Amino acid sequence: MSQTRPQEPTTDDRVLSTLATADWRRMTFDLYRRVRATPDPETAHALWRETRDAMFAEHPASPLLDEDARDFEALPVPGYDPAWRFHARIEAADPAELDVETGTDGIVHFDRLGVVRLPGVGTLDVWAHGGYAGGIFVPVKDASAGRARGTYGGGRYLLDTIKGADLGGDDSGSLVLDFNFAYNPSCAHDPAWACPLAPPGNTVPVPIPVGEQYDF
Repeated sequence: MSQTRPQEPTTDDRVLSTLATADWRRMTFDLYRRVRATPDPETAHALWRETRDAMFAEHPASPLLDEDARDFEALPVPGYDPAWRFHARIEAADPAELDVETGTDGIVHFDRLGVVRLPGVGTLDVWAHGGYAGGIFVPVKDASAGRARGTYGGGRYLLDTIKGADLGGDDSGSLVLDFNFAYNPSCAHDPAWACPLAPPGNTVPVPIPVGEQYDF
């Protein structure tokens, strides 16, 4: 008995998918622009939650699987807690490299830019994207990762500026790192994605109960 081969995506399908992804990125950049322009962090966080919920529910580039999208109401994000917001200066650190194999972008290269020290949390490596577009990448994996009612096992993203997730900083070398805005990578929603996950220098020994959770 012969088997029917899966149908390859048509040119029209690829065009629509690419345009949808571009629009998702456009909306993400605009969302974080509005977040940075909102003086009150709690109000900015509410805007972030509401906009992302709408994008996940309605946008054609949503990373949700079809079976998850049918019953989707909102991402599991607790209310804002100002204790998890930091302005942190990037300190010098020994050079280090991170090469990540991804499904769509090949090997993505990062160079360690420095390290930030966060009271009550620990240290986090700050990575510079090695591609031509540049960008800052700060993932985090906390003590509740992979546990019931905890966070995603591979860690979450605090900043990924090349894709728009940028909470701002200043010319002195400081970054805004607000764990209330930590979010799961696409591979947490769809295993077809291959995402850069948090390396050892971005793993902290405390649970972080704010930001997007994984298993309420």
